[in-house]
Amino acid sequence: MIRPVFTELALFLAPFAAYAIFLLVTRTAVLERSSWPPKVLAMLAILALLLMIGSFLVLAHFSGAPLGSTYVPAHVEDGKFIPGHVQ
Repeated sequence: MIRPVFTELALFLAPFAAYAIFLLVTRTAVLERSSWPPKVLAMLAILALLLMIGSFLVLAHFSGAPLGSTYVPAHVEDGKFIPGHVQ
């Protein structure tokens, strides 16, 4: 469960990191308040949210079991534990 959280967090922080790298490459002071105007921060936040929404859609579309499959829950059969699976 922690991996998807870190993935979404990384996708959210990616535009801010890219902008910080851009500031470093252009030799602008990264930690100066004037380098991070509210308009730029708002655009980066919107881009970050769009990346997160897109990743949620991709995850929902391409992960999981195929349509029409049946989940068989874990059970004990002849004294042996059979883990849950999708058929």
